[in-house]
Amino acid sequence: MLIADKKVIVTGVLIKIARLKDEWYEDVENPESLIKQIKKTKIKADIFTFWQRLPETKPKYSYYMEWNDVAAIPIKSFDHWFEKQIKSSTRKAIRKAQKKGVVVKVVGLDDEFVKGVATTFNETPIRQGRPYSHYGKDFETVRQELSKDLDRCDLIGAYYNDDLIGFIQLGYAGNCAIPCGMVAKIEHRDKSPQNALLSKAVEICAIKKMPYLLYGYWSRGGLGDFKRHNGCIKIGVPRYYISLNIKGKIALKLKLHGGFVRLLPDKTIDYLINFRNKRYAKKIKNT
Repeated sequence: MLIADKKVIVTGVLIKIARLKDEWYEDVENPESLIKQIKKTKIKADIFTFWQRLPETKPKYSYYMEWNDVAAIPIKSFDHWFEKQIKSSTRKAIRKAQKKGVVVKVVGLDDEFVKGVATTFNETPIRQGRPYSHYGKDFETVRQELSKDLDRCDLIGAYYNDDLIGFIQLGYAGNCAIPCGMVAKIEHRDKSPQNALLSKAVEICAIKKMPYLLYGYWSRGGLGDFKRHNGCIKIGVPRYYISLNIKGKIALKLKLHGGFVRLLPDKTIDYLINFRNKRYAKKIKNT
């Protein structure tokens, strides 16, 4: 739904939460005005949430607030990142990609690139232990999705023998660059294409003088390790929650707005994730 020139979406089942569809790219400049507009539309939501993007980490508003931990790479220069911010194992991986002949470059959205992305998407139905949302998409669907944000991003491809083996859609929002949809072919994992891609993204950020590469939320597990090894640090940014009705007020008071999983201990979450991963791995093996 379009409200005050902002695309607003609603998620959740029991507690419905509204937020900007492109909150990674857009700010809420006048929250009071937007909240009034949301209430006027009678949108089916109980809570509206928005956050402050880097580098603004000091709370600006008096609404109910919680800290969101994001994973970000502060960027002074490419050399500083390569020599001071990443693990020695990551430096070796980047050099290994170069030695094995992986070439990383900014590319255009042509048929050959779209075909390579589609092939990469359809390599496996499971990634990071769960069903991969892009698996099964055809050429035209991939083209349409890649075309959506071309006005605010660069496409970066990793090539081996002129074949696309991985890519990043590197978006730009204010003082942050955001690597969206980074994926590489599993069959070329030995060439460290993802390390090479992120290295190129940092290089581009340094050239454009972007102070931060914002790599999603802070996380645990394999993805979390990858972020940390590549120089990400945990930074807390304010996220605000505003009730839109009585149900929303009760949900905030009882801390129900974060969902059921949020109430579980970390050990329980890790156990459930491991159980899920094994279940999907077994399912794939038997198909």
